Amino acid sequence: MPHPTSVLITGANRGIGLGLTKEYLKLDAVKHIFATARNPTRPRMDVQDVASIKAVYEQVSRVVGDSGLNLLINNAGIWTNYVVAAEPDPAALLNILHTNAASPLIVSQIFLPLIRKSVANGGEWGAQRGAIINISSGMGSIGENTSGSGANHSIAYRMSKAALNQMMKTLAVDLKKEGILLAAFCPGWVQTDMGGKNAATTVDDSAEALVKTIGSFDEQHTGGYFRRHGDKIEF
Repeated sequence: MPHPTSVLITGANRGIGLGLTKEYLKLDAVKHIFATARNPTRPRMDVQDVASIKAVYEQVSRVVGDSGLNLLINNAGIWTNYVVAAEPDPAALLNILHTNAASPLIVSQIFLPLIRKSVANGGEWGAQRGAIINISSGMGSIGENTSGSGANHSIAYRMSKAALNQMMKTLAVDLKKEGILLAAFCPGWVQTDMGGKNAATTVDDSAEALVKTIGSFDEQHTGGYFRRHGDKIEF
């Protein structure tokens, strides 16, 4: 199975992002992993701060050069308990929509020139040539929403992930003619700070499945919304 030689992962300091970083480190094909986070590590990147994203772009560009960036994984995200019966909180809504939906688009915009460089070098469709992968959630599905906000007050999170899915699908249509793969994934209910210790899946198991599935995708998968093993999710 072909794998990328260069990968950039946002929100890589913990949870799924850290798990993905560890999995890609196991692959001999991968030469450069750019594991970014908001905390002051290197490279530092706050997905809500355009200047910091552009600064990381310059760092990555210097490393990869004309080879470009093969794979961008938009993983950074947050959870907000938004209680509809409580006082309206526009700031909380805008923050989760910014982090989970708007920021992945902005990161993708900024890194697109490097992904285009990679695609220009040729090769088969896939993460080994040029791809943008978005870590979404099954809670972003409109068609599968039968539980509403639920006890965990998930309405804001659901909204943000549905918006992320629409962003992915739209970019997939726009960039298909350039040969750039886009997809959104639900990693499952995972034992992270967000998922909790009682979640059904470990970070390692989720990340391993995601890396394997991402590596198997080609043109027929672009614009799709999937579970970690590649099963389709209804938008």
